[in-house]
Amino acid sequence: MRIGRSTVAAAVAATVISFVPALPALPAQAAPADIADQLAAIPGMTVSEQPPPEPGYRFFFLSYRQPVDHTKRNGPTFQQRLQLLHRDVDRPMVLHTTGYNMPEYYFRSEPTTLVDGNQISVEERFFSPSRPNPEDWSKLDIWQAATDHHRIVQALKPIYSKKWISTGASKGGMTSVYHRRFYPRDVDGVVAYVAPNDVDNADDSAYDDFFASVGSTPACEDSLEAIQHEALARRTDMVNRYEALARANGWTFDRVFGTADKAFEMSVLDLAWAFWQYSLETACPTVPPVTASSDDIFAFINRIDGLDFYADQGILPYAPYFYQAATQLGWAQPKFRYLKDLLHYPNLYVANSSLPPELRSKYSSSAMIDVDNWVTNSASQMLFVYGSNDPWSAERFHPSDRDSHIYTAPGANHGANIARLAPADAAAASATVLRWAGVSGVAVHRSAVLDSRNPDLERRPL
Repeated sequence: MRIGRSTVAAAVAATVISFVPALPALPAQAAPADIADQLAAIPGMTVSEQPPPEPGYRFFFLSYRQPVDHTKRNGPTFQQRLQLLHRDVDRPMVLHTTGYNMPEYYFRSEPTTLVDGNQISVEERFFSPSRPNPEDWSKLDIWQAATDHHRIVQALKPIYSKKWISTGASKGGMTSVYHRRFYPRDVDGVVAYVAPNDVDNADDSAYDDFFASVGSTPACEDSLEAIQHEALARRTDMVNRYEALARANGWTFDRVFGTADKAFEMSVLDLAWAFWQYSLETACPTVPPVTASSDDIFAFINRIDGLDFYADQGILPYAPYFYQAATQLGWAQPKFRYLKDLLHYPNLYVANSSLPPELRSKYSSSAMIDVDNWVTNSASQMLFVYGSNDPWSAERFHPSDRDSHIYTAPGANHGANIARLAPADAAAASATVLRWAGVSGVAVHRSAVLDSRNPDLERRPL
């Protein structure tokens, strides 16, 4: 304990004057290590600092060594890619679970903007290059992925000790829910956007009901279904155009669908879904009439679906998603009654159809039943946002009443977020996120640079 001046004065005032020896000087307190050095000191972490996006931030690409099988910590490992947007260790941390690849540019998710915090964004295991070699696909399940995120949280919490919020959209939102399910104490709240919950994979009536009622009038969906039917009625013309486009771009169909004809049928089945997933109702007038030329119909399908996606080069990078859908997550399978007379490939619209033969697997319902039961009955601090015009929002989570909330953005597609909610809902949701993050009245740092792109809208399957 350091002796202060008041102690010395009391001794001098005593009737017996004593000699007070000089005290040794205390060493100057060391300044905290630079954040880059703190990150590099984490075992298994590699750090590459990038140019800062703007003053007040630092930006890092990271790589973290993970076990391929978390039940065998001394077994094979792989490098998982992360990116860190560093604001300040005294600000909250947002764990952004991509569910897919890691974006290679800086951005802020909506919760990061709301709390003016740091953000760690994680590439899902088995998405290249975060893929083990050799590939043991049996180690791609929701518990293994959740444990990846758990280890990342444990590694970073000694540095970022304030509140943690996890977030993600679409499959990223599902991923944040699964992480919370297995490690409920890792974060202080979850904000999951447009996260499907296919608890009963055999019952997809919710999707049929969605397409029967989406939009303010039935006219738009009717026109989409009519153009789907017309495209298949002109199959020969359409497939000839598709094959020519594939030759011009070096696309192949050998690994997944086998032929351009089969890939084209899948694209037609996807058309109405993709339209509502990424377009607004204001785009309904762009749907061509059935009397349109084959060139115009083909161009519309290509614009909405992106026909490159159904070639090997487009779909194989998403094999980890389709594998998870085929084994645990489930998939949406509307009935397509209005196309029955024109389909050549029965039961095509399933997850295994989008995988190469060696990865096609058997589905098990136990994981989704467990997660749904936990979210409904036991979870807390969960906030879900859905879009009323988003097909993926047809089957959704229904959280418990333990400080958990669900909101629907009117007219919103798969890009639904808190900002698109009705004003009262947006205010309530924002206040909840701030409370969970331990901040209030925060002055949000506005940034056109950091907030201009939403990587969650770039995910094709979900």
